[in-house]
Amino acid sequence: MPLIPPLWRATRLGRRLIMAALLLPALASSQPAGDKTLLDMRTAFGRNQGSELTRLLPAVRGHVLEPLARYWEMRARLDTASPAEIRATLDAMAGTYWEDRLRNDWLLQLGRQRDWARFEAERPLFRMNDDRQITCYTVMLDAAGSRLPPEVAAERVRELWLVQRDSDDGCTTAAKALLASGHLKDAVVWQRARLMMEVNRGRAASEAVALIDPARAAQIEAIADQPAKYLDDKLTAIRSRTKELVTLALLRLAAQDANAAATELDSLKWRTQLSAEERGWAWGAIGRRAAQRLQDDALTYYARGDVQHMTDEHLAWMARAGLRTGRWDAVRDAIYAMSPAQRNETAWVYWRARAIEALKEPDATVARAQSRALLESIASPGSFHGMLALESLGLPITAPAAPEPLTADERRAAAQDAGLRRALAAMRLGLRSEGVREWNYQVALHTSGGMGDRELLAAAEIACREQIWDRCINTSLRTRDAVDQTQRFPTPYREQVIARAQEIGLDPAYVYGLIRQESRFVTDARSHVGASGLMQVMPATARWTANKIGLSNWRPQQITERDTNIQIGTAYLKFALDDFEGSMPLAAAAYNAGPSRARQWRNGPVLPGEIWAENIPFEETRDYVQRVLANTTQYAALLTGQPQSLRARLGQVGPRAPTAAAVNTDLP
Repeated sequence: MPLIPPLWRATRLGRRLIMAALLLPALASSQPAGDKTLLDMRTAFGRNQGSELTRLLPAVRGHVLEPLARYWEMRARLDTASPAEIRATLDAMAGTYWEDRLRNDWLLQLGRQRDWARFEAERPLFRMNDDRQITCYTVMLDAAGSRLPPEVAAERVRELWLVQRDSDDGCTTAAKALLASGHLKDAVVWQRARLMMEVNRGRAASEAVALIDPARAAQIEAIADQPAKYLDDKLTAIRSRTKELVTLALLRLAAQDANAAATELDSLKWRTQLSAEERGWAWGAIGRRAAQRLQDDALTYYARGDVQHMTDEHLAWMARAGLRTGRWDAVRDAIYAMSPAQRNETAWVYWRARAIEALKEPDATVARAQSRALLESIASPGSFHGMLALESLGLPITAPAAPEPLTADERRAAAQDAGLRRALAAMRLGLRSEGVREWNYQVALHTSGGMGDRELLAAAEIACREQIWDRCINTSLRTRDAVDQTQRFPTPYREQVIARAQEIGLDPAYVYGLIRQESRFVTDARSHVGASGLMQVMPATARWTANKIGLSNWRPQQITERDTNIQIGTAYLKFALDDFEGSMPLAAAAYNAGPSRARQWRNGPVLPGEIWAENIPFEETRDYVQRVLANTTQYAALLTGQPQSLRARLGQVGPRAPTAAAVNTDLP
């Protein structure tokens, strides 16, 4: 059967012709004469050449991207411009992303300068409301001005401060003010220091403690560097004043060597001096590190502490360790100890349902009913765990029905949207980063709650037509009730992808699922580590693969060519799939984190693929594998029109069978 029904092809062609006609006004309004000046301004902005920006600005008056040029010019001299000049520039860009971006920058500056009168005057006009520092400043001022109960303010600042990986002025200033007023407690400072120490942010931990105890703060970075030395230096009974630092040292040691930290914590000198809360947190950190290293004894560490004193991250890894060892009671206990917000995440609702059913408490009938209710609450083809819930309920995974077609008025409104037109103009000019930010603002932040479903579908259709596939996908994903799978899971470069996949024996849905996750079909995508193109291939991987498949006259710059990138990426994926005996989750993990890690992670018990994937130690790779397999299942449903199974693709994962021959052992 054809992969795309003829009627759908005709409908799509009709949509493309309609959109081309609707966008003619937008294309005609562009002013190429000012394009070069804009690109020159972009260069000047990157070099912080404020006077050059001011000189060039008049030449882009009336250009569709004039607001961007105004932003560059004022941002470069924000420190020296008068408030009247800044407000005049804001007024000249009224209603645009760049107005709100400049206001964001100015509010941060006003906060750092402690110009609270101007800050409070400007703050209500800030539409995006997505800057943590500005939120912290605002909460502090609202508490000081009796517009917010100080206890509520303290809790909000605590939440924002604890999730920061690095310090910033906004939340540090707010925390300092609420500590001084007594509404934020010293215990929160030590909580932040612990969280930072667990992720090796010794300086951030030190900066937090300095707010209440500069003397002890001075020791923290040294403790972070050599936790074992600090603990060894305290051979005599510790005094109360040092126990917080001992806890920090134990947390840092746990990140380096969980077993050594357990030995230290279990020793009498610390066991008798640390509080139950401090010991519980430390055992949670040790258990987490053991679980991340896939140690079979991880749960024994958790058992030594009280789960009520463990963080959500500790408890997530306790649940994963329970899954890996078949201890459903540990899975249950960990999930019930989580904060309500984490416990209600789709993943943990799914595993809570599975734990209830496995434990059959209080009896099989009640457990089955409770489990089913939880699964029904999350069952959806829109997420990895939602798909698993569908299959647990005995329901197939199918492509949702298409929404009602867009009307001419809906298409016209999207084509005439000023923010979307500016975003398109920027991306056509090669200002992709600026265009993407303007696009995201227009669909999500320009108005409270963002665009409605029909507006989002129309905006996504423009992005699809323009082959801006990442905006097509991400915009369509924002819809709540109207789901268009052809937007969410597009199939660009169809002829090349399907022909190549079939040529080397790959499932086209698997290739599409991986490309969608890697690059969102952006052909010139480049990661911070140097991976390039549609399939995000690393230079060394490309060189090895080109040699392996006999690609003659290979040149590194070829990896950015679309067809070559597909050829190299699919070949490497097939090599990985063969090396891992056809296991899609293992091959995806190898593609993301490298084959040596995937080989290491498969050692241990034979597990259902969904449990193995949940235990991948790297958060990025865990999310990647789950998304690639979910994408693959969605693409298969869309391409074939038939019900699909995610579990069948996940399969079972375990050590290589003794009889299985190793292939591609030099796979990089």
